[in-house]
Amino acid sequence: MTSTSRAVQIDQHGGPEQLKIATVTVGEPGPGEIRIRHKAVGLNFIDVYQRSGLYQLPMPLNLGMEASGVVEAVGEGVTHLKVGDRAAYASQPPGSYCEVRVMPAKCVCKLPDAISFETGAAMMLKGLTAQYLLKSTLPQGGLHKGDFILFHAAAGGVGLIASQWANALGYQLIGTAGSDAKCKLALANGAAFAINYNTEDFLVKVKEITGGKGVKVVYDSVGKDTWEKSLDCLSPLGLMASFGNASGPVPAFSPGILGGKGSLYVTRQTLFTHMSTRENTQAMADDLFEAVTSGKVKIHIDQTYPLANVAQAHIDLEARKTTGCTIITL
Repeated sequence: MTSTSRAVQIDQHGGPEQLKIATVTVGEPGPGEIRIRHKAVGLNFIDVYQRSGLYQLPMPLNLGMEASGVVEAVGEGVTHLKVGDRAAYASQPPGSYCEVRVMPAKCVCKLPDAISFETGAAMMLKGLTAQYLLKSTLPQGGLHKGDFILFHAAAGGVGLIASQWANALGYQLIGTAGSDAKCKLALANGAAFAINYNTEDFLVKVKEITGGKGVKVVYDSVGKDTWEKSLDCLSPLGLMASFGNASGPVPAFSPGILGGKGSLYVTRQTLFTHMSTRENTQAMADDLFEAVTSGKVKIHIDQTYPLANVAQAHIDLEARKTTGCTIITL
């Protein structure tokens, strides 16, 4: 069966004005693929990176990395999904900003009945990111109850999930955000401390909170603007975990500075390395589903845009006007 779908495409890298709604043809899934009809789509900063050209991809490009919906067809070799299943995913290649698509089945997971399509679309990429950070991206000796960690953009989609999850694990998460209102939101969601980086020096505050010792790990999706001071927030042998570039990419630096700052570790993480196998993806998703269904983590959907207003969604995300998670409705 061949059908058509509305899909958001760009023909060249650039600003939100490049986002266009096109009509695309959707066919049958091949081996290892499914066809899924979306109920809701998630918005993420990686979409901005791909649109702007920070992450270069071939054109024309269908955008979007996260969605939920119902499986319409299953290709040869797919055994973990069947027609009619409720499903959600964070997956490559991009293309989730659409009504229906054919895509690899590897990273698509059955969505528990207790989780709505809206929540499923909002939580997968951001929740799985929080999962691999807090469970797999750890400093020397690991993390233990009572340990301090620093998490930038704590009122964003990943940040609010991480704040709640870290609290459930017994960690003292120090969150940064760009306004007092966002700091209050982070505190209400499990952050032990919150710092408005527009009115306070987060390095000074972190050292004050930790009695001068610093934190074991910094989780940083901001990039250029927070990089140098984040290194100085770390205790000896601490870990700087970079996983995004909201303010721009981190400039080149000499590894020698890490020795002088306490023999620090630096890593640049990406979600899809952790989701490289079907088994890993399912284990991570099961952990996230348990955190949400148990009530340890609540998914905050603070903004909703129709597909026709996807450009405005990008504008608001880049202007840091959003909190929590954002979904696109179809």
